[in-house]
Amino acid sequence: MQPPNQNDDVYLEAAIASARPQLVEFLSHCSDWLLMTSQRFLPRTTLNGLDGITDHREKVSVLLDLLEKAGPATWKQFAQYLCMECDLPLDLEILLISSVGEGNSSQKQEACTEGSTRSSVPKGFARGHRRRSSVSDKDVKQPRLDPAEKYRHLLIDSICQRYGSRRAAGAAAQEQTHPLAFNQAFVNLVIRQSKASRLKERTDKLREDVAGAPEPEECVDAAMKVSDLFHSAAPSCTTKVIFLFGKPGTGKTMLMHRICQKWAEGVLPQFLFTFLFEFRQLNLLKRKLTLKEYLFDLFLQPEDSPDSVFQYLLENAWHILIIFDGLDEFAANMDVSSSSKGSLTLTSHLSISELFADLCHGKLLPGCTVLVTSRHKRLPDFLLNTVDLLAEIWGFDHEKVEEYVSHYFNRHSFKEQAIAHLKNNTKLLSMCLIPALCHVVCICLEYLLLKSDPHQMSVELPRTMTQFYIKMLLIFINKQQGERAGGEETQLNCNKKAILGLCDLALKGLEDKKLVFYVGDIPEHVKEFASLRGLLTVFEVKTSGMCPEVGYAFVHLSLQEFFAALCLMVSKRVDKNYLKKKFSLKSKWTLKNEAQTEFMESFHIFLSGLSSKECRTFLMLLSEQDAAWVQDKQDAILQSLKKLAATHLTGPKVIELCHCTFETQDLKVAQHIGSLLNFNFRSRRCGDDFAAALSRSLRGMGSLKKLELTGGSITAKGMTHLVQASLQCLQLEEINLQDNRIRDPEVKRVVDLFSRMEKLKKIDLSNNDLSLNAILILAKEVVACQNATELCVRKDTVMIYFSGASGKVPRSLDLRWEENKEHVIPPRRVKLCLQNRSLSSQHAKEIVAILQSCPCLSEVDLSGNKLGDEGCSCLLESLPWISISKQLDLSQNCLSVNGICSLLKSVNTCQKMTEVQVSLCHEIVLLRFTEGREFASLPPREEPAFSTDDQQYGGENQTPTASKKIRLTDSHFQASDLEKLCAILKECKSISELDLSNNYLGDEGLLQLFQFIPNLKVLSSLKLNDNQISLNSVFVLAQSLSTLEHIKTMELSLGHMQVVHLTFWEGIRVGSTSRWRGSLLAHSMHAAKGRCFRLRDCRVDPEDVTRLCQILVQCPQLTEIDLSGNSLSDQSIERLLSFLPYLCHLALLSIRNNTFSPRCAVLLVNSMNLCGRIRMVEVRSSENAFLHLGASAQSQKTSCRLTDCAIGQEQIDELCRVLEQHGWLAEVDLSRNQLGDEGLRRLLERLHRVPVTCYLNLSHNRISQDGVLHLINAFATSGNTTEVQVSLCSKATLIIKLTSRDDPRKILRLTECNFQPQHLEKLCLLLEKCTSLTEYISSNNNVTVQAAERLLHSLRKDLGPLKISIEEPWVCKESVTNLLELAVQACGNITEIMICKDKTLFQLGIKFPHCLEKVESVVSRLNLCKPGTKHACFYQRVCEKCAQLQELRWSHVELHSDEAEMLVRILLRLPELKKCGLTSSSILQLGIVYLVTGLQNCQLIEELDLGHMKLGGAAIPKLVLGLHEMPSLKRLSLNHNNIGNDGCSRLAETLRKMHYMEEINLSHNNIGDPGLVNLAAVLPEMPNLKRINLSGNSPSPAGGEKLMEALAFCRRIEELLLSRNGFGDRTAAKLAFCLLHMTNLKVLHLSNDNIGPAGGMDLARALVVCKLLEEISLSENDLGEGSIHALSKGLPCFKHLRKIDLKLCGITDEASKSLSRGFQQCPSMEEIILSWNALGDGGAQELASALPWMERLKILDLEKNRIGICGATKLAEELAKCLEIQFIRSSLQMQIFLAPIRGRVWHKRKRDHIPKGVSVLVALYSFQDLSQSKNGNVSGRSAHPYCFRLPAGSGRQCLSWWVLVLYTEGILPPETRSLERNALL
Repeated sequence: MQPPNQNDDVYLEAAIASARPQLVEFLSHCSDWLLMTSQRFLPRTTLNGLDGITDHREKVSVLLDLLEKAGPATWKQFAQYLCMECDLPLDLEILLISSVGEGNSSQKQEACTEGSTRSSVPKGFARGHRRRSSVSDKDVKQPRLDPAEKYRHLLIDSICQRYGSRRAAGAAAQEQTHPLAFNQAFVNLVIRQSKASRLKERTDKLREDVAGAPEPEECVDAAMKVSDLFHSAAPSCTTKVIFLFGKPGTGKTMLMHRICQKWAEGVLPQFLFTFLFEFRQLNLLKRKLTLKEYLFDLFLQPEDSPDSVFQYLLENAWHILIIFDGLDEFAANMDVSSSSKGSLTLTSHLSISELFADLCHGKLLPGCTVLVTSRHKRLPDFLLNTVDLLAEIWGFDHEKVEEYVSHYFNRHSFKEQAIAHLKNNTKLLSMCLIPALCHVVCICLEYLLLKSDPHQMSVELPRTMTQFYIKMLLIFINKQQGERAGGEETQLNCNKKAILGLCDLALKGLEDKKLVFYVGDIPEHVKEFASLRGLLTVFEVKTSGMCPEVGYAFVHLSLQEFFAALCLMVSKRVDKNYLKKKFSLKSKWTLKNEAQTEFMESFHIFLSGLSSKECRTFLMLLSEQDAAWVQDKQDAILQSLKKLAATHLTGPKVIELCHCTFETQDLKVAQHIGSLLNFNFRSRRCGDDFAAALSRSLRGMGSLKKLELTGGSITAKGMTHLVQASLQCLQLEEINLQDNRIRDPEVKRVVDLFSRMEKLKKIDLSNNDLSLNAILILAKEVVACQNATELCVRKDTVMIYFSGASGKVPRSLDLRWEENKEHVIPPRRVKLCLQNRSLSSQHAKEIVAILQSCPCLSEVDLSGNKLGDEGCSCLLESLPWISISKQLDLSQNCLSVNGICSLLKSVNTCQKMTEVQVSLCHEIVLLRFTEGREFASLPPREEPAFSTDDQQYGGENQTPTASKKIRLTDSHFQASDLEKLCAILKECKSISELDLSNNYLGDEGLLQLFQFIPNLKVLSSLKLNDNQISLNSVFVLAQSLSTLEHIKTMELSLGHMQVVHLTFWEGIRVGSTSRWRGSLLAHSMHAAKGRCFRLRDCRVDPEDVTRLCQILVQCPQLTEIDLSGNSLSDQSIERLLSFLPYLCHLALLSIRNNTFSPRCAVLLVNSMNLCGRIRMVEVRSSENAFLHLGASAQSQKTSCRLTDCAIGQEQIDELCRVLEQHGWLAEVDLSRNQLGDEGLRRLLERLHRVPVTCYLNLSHNRISQDGVLHLINAFATSGNTTEVQVSLCSKATLIIKLTSRDDPRKILRLTECNFQPQHLEKLCLLLEKCTSLTEYISSNNNVTVQAAERLLHSLRKDLGPLKISIEEPWVCKESVTNLLELAVQACGNITEIMICKDKTLFQLGIKFPHCLEKVESVVSRLNLCKPGTKHACFYQRVCEKCAQLQELRWSHVELHSDEAEMLVRILLRLPELKKCGLTSSSILQLGIVYLVTGLQNCQLIEELDLGHMKLGGAAIPKLVLGLHEMPSLKRLSLNHNNIGNDGCSRLAETLRKMHYMEEINLSHNNIGDPGLVNLAAVLPEMPNLKRINLSGNSPSPAGGEKLMEALAFCRRIEELLLSRNGFGDRTAAKLAFCLLHMTNLKVLHLSNDNIGPAGGMDLARALVVCKLLEEISLSENDLGEGSIHALSKGLPCFKHLRKIDLKLCGITDEASKSLSRGFQQCPSMEEIILSWNALGDGGAQELASALPWMERLKILDLEKNRIGICGATKLAEELAKCLEIQFIRSSLQMQIFLAPIRGRVWHKRKRDHIPKGVSVLVALYSFQDLSQSKNGNVSGRSAHPYCFRLPAGSGRQCLSWWVLVLYTEGILPPETRSLERNALL
C-alpha cells in the first residue's frame, strides 16, 4: 500500500465539509436506518449511548462525526455504500463520489463483479444482490475481462444507477420530504407510426400544424410498442435513424430513460452499447470535440484502454444505440450544411450539429442506430431524407390515464374515488392525456382528497393548466413546510423571495436560451428552496475531460415557462408594453433551417392563465401590489388576445388562441374572440369520413360563424352530413366547401337544409366539377328558396348567398306570375348568374322555366354561353312573363344582326324593359328593367284632341309604358341597315334615348334617320357619335333646329372623335317627315328656356360661316352659340359678327381655342357698336372670346376685356375709335398686352375726350417711369380722371378710374416705381399743376428727404383738405425734429401729423387756405418769441403751421428732451387738438412723467391713446390730474402699461366724472380684483360707454362677478372684450344675466376665460337677445357639446354675424352637425374659425353642406382637426362654389384637396382669370425654409416667399394642377409660397 497523500486528506476534509449540510438534511429523516448502517463501519462500543439522542439532526451529526474520525478509508467505504443504497440528490451524490475518488482497485473489481453477474440476476433483484455483498467482498477475485466488455458492464452499471430501478426505489423514502414535481412512475405511452413523407409535407408548409393529431383519412398511423421501434434495426452497414416527435409533456425524455433502463436489463440484446445525449446539456459545449471525446468525456470514460474500446466501437457500430433527446432544445442552427465538409477522420474536431448530421448520414459509426426525439419544431432537411422510422408519441389515452392514476393512488384508500373523479370530468381527463399534466393533476387531487372530509364525494379542482401549476407550487411548499407552518397565504409570504428568484432565473434562462444552470447561476436560497421541493433537478454535467460539474435544470421545460410567465406578471420592471411584446401565439412548425429563438411552448398559455380573475389574489400576494396594478397587466394580455382574434390566423394558431382563451376563464373575452374566429380545413385527406367526424363535433359549436373545408375529397355524401350538422350551429354565416369532389349533390335536399339555417349568408361550392345538369337543378332550387338571394356561377365558381333572415317562409316550385300577380311580392331580390357554362339553345326552355318560377328576380346574368339567336329569341319571347327588376345580361352569346332585331322587337312586347345596350363588336347585350310591377312612363307626346290632323298621326290608343333607352353602338350598322332597324323602332313609341354611336351611317344614313325621328314621340336624347359624317351633315343638322322645334341642344364636332348629340324638350309632338308642329303651350315654355347650338373642332371657311349663320338666323329661340376650336379666321369672325343683330334671342356667343389676331380682338370689341344688346366683350389670351348679350337694346353699361391679346400701339387708334362710338362703358380691361409708353400715351389722348365713367385696367403693359409721368400729366390736366393707381414692381399695376360726373375726389397712388432724381423732379413739376388733388400716397418710390421736401412744396390746392402719405425706409431713421421740420415745409395748415416708424410711414393732413390770424394769436399765447427761448424760430414756424392741428398720432418714436419739450409746450397746447396717440413711444431723458404732466394742457381732447408706453405707478397720478382737465374725452386707451390695481383704482375715480366716455381700453395691465372692483363701481355712471376692453388681466371669478353686475347698467355697450381673464363659469353666468340688457352688443370676446359646459350653456342661451351681434369669440374654452348645441340653436337670430371663433373648444363631429345647421342661417358670415378641435370626416361633410348658404364667406380655418380624405374632398367641392372665399387654413392632409381652391381664391381676387406672369400667393399660415427641388426653380430669401416658375401660357387649370402636384410631391409645404408662371417682371 502506498502511504496516504496529505493533499488527498485535505481534499477529503474539504469535500466532507461541503457535503455535510445537505447530508445532515437528507439523513435526518432516516436516522434510525443510519444508526443501523453505521454498525457496518464502526465498533458497537462507539455507538453506545446514541439511542438516547431524540433529535434526529443531532443524532445524524454525531454519527457523521464518528465516521469521519474513523479515517479516510472508513469514510470512503461509507460514502460508496450510501451512494449505492440511497437515491441521493445528484449534487450530493457527486460531492460524495468526488470525496471517495476514482481509481480504487477494490471499487473497480466490485463494479466488474456487479456488471458480470448482473445478467444472471433475476429482474428486480439487483439491489438485493448489492445488499448481500459485504464490505469484505471487495477482495474476492474476479475473472479477467477485455476492455470493451468491461466498458459495456461499466455502461450498464452507470445507466442502472442513473435511470434504473435503484434510483426509483429511493423515491418512496424521499417523497415525504422531496415531492419531485415530475418524478413519475412509468406507464407505457401511446406511440403511433407515421410516414416521413407526411412529416416533410407538413414541414414544407412552414407553420401549419397538423402533426399533433392524426388525420382521420390516413390509416398508416398504427399503434406500436417501444420494442417495435427497433425491429428493423438488423445488423447491416447502413445507419438507421428513428425519429420520435411529440407535444411537450408527452413523456419523450422519460421514454428515453426507460429505453436505457430496459437495455441495461437486457431487454434490447441487439445493442451492446447505448449512449444517451441530451441537447440541453450539449448546448453547454463551447468547443469542438472528436467522436471519441464525445462518447467518453461527455458520457462515460472507460477505466482502461480507451483506444481499444473506441476501436471496438468502430468495428461494431451496428450494435450501438445513440439517443439524442430534445432536438427542439438545441440552441444552435441545425441546417443542411451541418454535415462536415471534405475528408472526415476519427481525429476530426466536430461541432454538435456536425456530429449529429454525420451520425445520421452514416459518416460516423456507419450502421449504428440513431434515435432522436423532438417537439414539433426542428426538422432539418437531411433528417427528413434519411429517417427510417417516424413515430409520434401521443402520451396517454384514457386507458393509460386510468392505469397511471391507479399506480399513483395505489397506497390510498380513495384510489377509486380519484379515478372516478377524473372520469366524470371530461376537461380534466383531456388534460391528463399529457403525462406531465396528468402527474400535476394527481398531485393536486391527492392533496385535496387528503385534506377533504372522507365522506365528501368530490373536491373542487383547478379549472385550467395554469391554475393547476399554481396549486402544485402551493402544495409542494405546504408539504415541505408541514401543516404547522400555517395556511397557503402564510407559506407563500414566507417563501416569496425564493419564488421571485426562481421566476427571475426561469425568465433569464428562456431569454438567453439557457436550460441548464450551474451552481454560480443560482442564488443559494433559491437553490435550496427549489431543490428541496423538487422544482429543480440536479445532475452531472460533463463538458470535456474528466472534471464533471453539477448542473441544475427545471424538472420540466413547462415548469420553467410557468415561472418565466409568472415573472412577467409580478415583476415591477416589466410594463404593459413589454408584456404585450412578449405575448404571441406559437406556430407548431418553424422554418426548416431556422434556429429556435425561444424555448417557449406553453409560455403564452401560462400568460393567458395568469390573466384570469382567479389568479389575481395569488399575483397580488406575490408582487405585493394592489388589485389595480395586477388588473392592469392582466388587461394587457386580454387586449392582446382580442387583437389576435381579429387577424388572419392559421389553423394551429386558432387552436392556440382557443387554448389561451380558455385559460383566461373570461366569458366576455371568449364570446368576443369566438365571434371573430373561423374554422378552416384544407387537405386532400379531408374526405367523407372526416366530414362525418367533423359533423359530430359541429353540433356543439353553437357560436361558430364560418366553416371552411377546402381542397379536400368531400363528395355529396360528406356535404350532406355537414349540412345536417350545421343546422345546430345557430350562428353559422358562411360555409366554404370549394375545391372538393362534390360533383352531383342531392341538390334539392341540400338546398332545403340550407334554407333552414337562419343566419346563413354564403356557401361556396367552387371548383367541385359540378355538372351542367346539377347547376340547372341548383338554380331551380335556389330561386325557389325563400331566403336565398343570389346564385353566382362563373365557370368553376359556384356561390350561393342567403339573406341571413329566418327561413320559415313556405317554399314552392310552382309559383307563377299569373297565379301571384295579386299577391304582395316578398321583400327579397334574387340575383342569378349562370356565366360561362356552355348553355346552348337546347337549354333555353329550361332556363325560361327557372326564371318564370321566381317572381322576385333582380339580376340575371347568362353571359359567356352559347345560346345564339335561337336561344336568345326563345328567352326574349318569354320576357313579359319573367319578373326581372334590374338587368338581364346576354353578352357573349354569339348573337348576329338578326338576333339584335329580335331583341328590339321584345322592347315593344315587354313594357317593363327600360334600356337596351348592344355592341356587336364588344359582344355586349344588356337589358335593364324597372324596379316594380306598375310601370309609369312619360305621357305620350300627341296633339290635342281638337285637331283633326292630329288624329291621323296620333290617334292610336296609348297605354302607359316605361320610357326606353336604346343603345346600339359599335355594331357596324350602315345606311342600308336603317330601313329594317327603323321599321322595328317605329313600333316602339316610348324611346326616350337613342344612341347609334360608333357605326357607319354616314351622311346618307343621317338624313334617313332624321326623316324617321318624328315617329319617336318621347325622344329626349339622340347620339350619333363617330358615324363618318361630313360638313354637309352639319348644315342638315343645323337646319333641323328650324324644322324640329323641340330640339333643346345640338352639340356637333368633326374632330378626332366625331360628336353628334341632340337633346329635346319635353312636350307634345306630332308631324310628318317634313315638319313637327308643337302646341302653343309647349312652344311658349320652350321659348322661355332657350336653345343651344355647339359646333366644335370643325374647319370652316368664311363661306361656310355665312351659310351656317343664314341657317341659324332662321332658328327660333336660339340663346347660345358655341363655335370653339373651329380655326375661324378674321374674315370668318367679321361675317359672324355681322349676323349678331339678326340673332334676336342670342344671350351668349363663345369661341374658345381659336387664335385671334390683335385686329380680330378689336373687331370683337366693335361688335358692341354693331349690336346694341351686347353687355360684355371678353377676349382672353388671344384664344378665348365671349360675347354676352342682353334681352333688349336699351342703353346699359358695357364691359370690354381684352386681356393678354398682344394689343400694341398699332391697334390703339382703332380701338379708341370703337370705344368712342359706344360711350356707355363700365369697364375696359387691357391688362397683359403690349401697349408700352407710346400706346399708353395714345390711349390717354383719346380717352380723356370721352365723357365716360369706367374702370380702366392697364396692368402688365410694359409701362416705364416715363409712361407713368405721362399718365400723371394726363391725370393732372384731365377733368374726368378721379383716381390713378400705379405700381411698377412685380405686380405691374396700372388702374385708372374715369368719371363723367363731378367727383370731388382726386387720388394718386404710386408704389415701387423706382423713380430716379430726374423722374422725381418732373413729378414735382407735374404735381404743381394738379391743384384739385385730394390724396397723394407714395410708397417706396426712392423719394429721398430732399425730394420729399420738394414734393411738399409742390403739393398745393386752392381750397379744401389734402392728405399726403410718404412711406420710405428713411422715415424710421429720421428724428422727430427732422420729420417736423419736413412737415412745416408743406403748404397750407397742418391738421394731422402721423409718424409710424414701425411702418416707415409719414403722413400729413393739410387744409387750405392758410389762416394767418389764428396763427398770430396762438404764437402770442405761447410766448415763443421771447428772447432766450431755445429754438424760438423753429417753434414759431411749427406753431404757425400747426395752429389748426386736430390729430397727432406717433408710434414707436424716441423723443429726446428738446423734442419732448416741444411736444409738451407746443403741440399738446394747440387749441384744436382732439386726438392724441403716442403708442409704443418713449422719452429718453425727461421721462414719461414729464409727458403725462404736459397732457394736463389738452383740455379739448376727445381721444387719448397711450398704449404700450410703460407708464408705471409714478406716471398714473400725473395722468389722473391731466384727465381731470379733459371733460370731453371719449376714448381712452392705456393697454399694455402694467398699471396694476392702484393705478386702476386712481383711474376709476377720474372716470366717474367723464360722462362722455365711449371707449376704455385697459387690457393687459395686470389688474386684479381690487382694481377691477373699483372700476366696476364707476361703470354705471358712464351712460355713453360703448366699448370696453379688459382682456389679459388677472382678476378672480369673484372680481369678474362684480364687473358683470356693473356692466348690467351699461345698456349702450356695443363691444365687450374680456378674453384671457380666467373668469370661470360663475362669472359667465353673471354675464349671461347682463346680456339680457345689452341689446346693442355687436362684438363679444371671451376667449380663454376658463368657461366650462355650465357657463357656456348659460351664455349660449342668453346670447339670443343680442340680435345685432357681428362677432363672437369663445375660443380656448371647454364649452362641451351642450353649449355648442345651445349656441347653434341661437345662430339663426344673428342676421348680422360676420365672424365666429370657436378655436380649441373640443368640438366633435356630433356638435358640428348642429353648428353647421346654424351657420346655414347666418347670411352675413364672413369668417369661421374652428381650428384645433376634433372635427372628423362627418363634421367636415356637415360643414361643407352649409357652405353654399354663406355667400359672403371669406375665411375658413380648420387647422389641426381630424379631417380625412372624405371630409376634405367634400369641403373642396363645396368651397369651389364660395365665390368670396379668400383664405383657407387647413391641416396637411387636406391641402392636396384644397390646393385648387386656394388657387381660385387668388383668381377670385384678380377678376375671373389668371393672367400670365403673375405671382399667385397661396394663402396659408406660416413660413418655413424650402429645399431645392427638381420640379421647379426654387429661389428664395429667408424673409420672402419662394417662387416657382411655371411654363409660359399656362392657363387657369394648369395653375391649379401645378399647385396640386407641388403639394403632392411635398415640394410646396403647407406653410406657403408664391407661384409664378413667368419670369418676375
